[in-house]
Amino acid sequence: MDLFAKINQYDQVKQARDLGVYPYFMPLQNSEGTTAIFEGHEVIMIGSNNYLGLTTHPKVRQDAMDAIAKYGTSCTGSRFLNGTLELHIELERRLARFMNSEAALTFTTGYQANVGTISALVEKGDYVIVDKEDHASIVDGCLLCRGELRRFSHNDVSSLEIVLSRLPEEAGKLVVVDGVYSMGGDIAPLPELVAICKKYGARIMVDDAHSIGVLGNGRGTAAHFGLESEIDLTMGTFSKTFASVGGYISGNADVLDFIQHRARALIFSASLPPANAATVLACLDVIEADPTIIDQLWDNAEYMRANLKRLGYDTGRSNTPIIPLIIRDDLRTVLAWRALVDSGVYTNPVLPPGVPANMSLLRTSYTATHRHEHLDRALTILEDVGHRLDLIPGEGSLRKEMVTSEANVG
Repeated sequence: MDLFAKINQYDQVKQARDLGVYPYFMPLQNSEGTTAIFEGHEVIMIGSNNYLGLTTHPKVRQDAMDAIAKYGTSCTGSRFLNGTLELHIELERRLARFMNSEAALTFTTGYQANVGTISALVEKGDYVIVDKEDHASIVDGCLLCRGELRRFSHNDVSSLEIVLSRLPEEAGKLVVVDGVYSMGGDIAPLPELVAICKKYGARIMVDDAHSIGVLGNGRGTAAHFGLESEIDLTMGTFSKTFASVGGYISGNADVLDFIQHRARALIFSASLPPANAATVLACLDVIEADPTIIDQLWDNAEYMRANLKRLGYDTGRSNTPIIPLIIRDDLRTVLAWRALVDSGVYTNPVLPPGVPANMSLLRTSYTATHRHEHLDRALTILEDVGHRLDLIPGEGSLRKEMVTSEANVG
């Protein structure tokens, strides 16, 4: 059979494009963080991971431009050879201090951080155990390692214990979970997970891609629970709160030195460009100088969560600034995305396998820089579209009884 024969049967994308409801790889003409230009008109952006709104912060922009002026646009090589700048070393020192850990190691993408770390650590005879809703980069790291993969039910401590109890006592074991789950917006039960890992001699790694800058005064899920000394490895990204691109691992210095010399995703990739590293350093400066920016993020998130629930949307288990609108039916989800974006609100439609079967949803997320008028305008549109498409019950209006918060008034 011709390798390309399968392509002739791959027609779902073409059908969606022909119907005008294809929602992916759609270009934005401009984006200032809280709003964007999409298909020629302004939309309120509630579909980004720009949690603290730092992509447009004046200091962040200026420091990125200064780095290009000083270092150029690229290192053109791997960290292993010619691609390490003093800027990278400074960034790793700052990240380690920020995370209250011995050391940190940066990668060119967050995806590489997970793939490189897991594949370097988990060898033949070892086991890697993951939550069934872990990010794809974690799963891919598991598939590339030489150890064996096991899964446990989402955020289910008893399920994890059953899996661990069946593994050889002498085997190396690494449990990997998301701190905040990127689609459901729920937080991992770290205290209980840590206790089970200790009971069975397993190490634990937390993917804090959506927790850094959000939980624990910005330092992530372990800090949120007061467990920083109990987590073996923490992964974070630069493509969300840190307004850049890249990723890192923080933890024990000897462990990171091992990963640095074994992670193929690090050794065989060009290093983080200078402007991207300088951007993260600038974001750290901003967060450390004014941590109240995180409070504003949470004020906006709680305002939206309360009003979305009052409208009748199913927001699932979310207890973070990621708030899903669970619709379940694939076609209705895509049609709702189209109706919302046409009306002026940008969300992200997520279908299986990005979520479990029958759990299709619109992923919404909020930033510290959303103003009261952005959120109220979005709620008005969500109410209108929700009633038109029968996504929410009843016909009452929320407009006269908005749930308010002191930080959002005025």
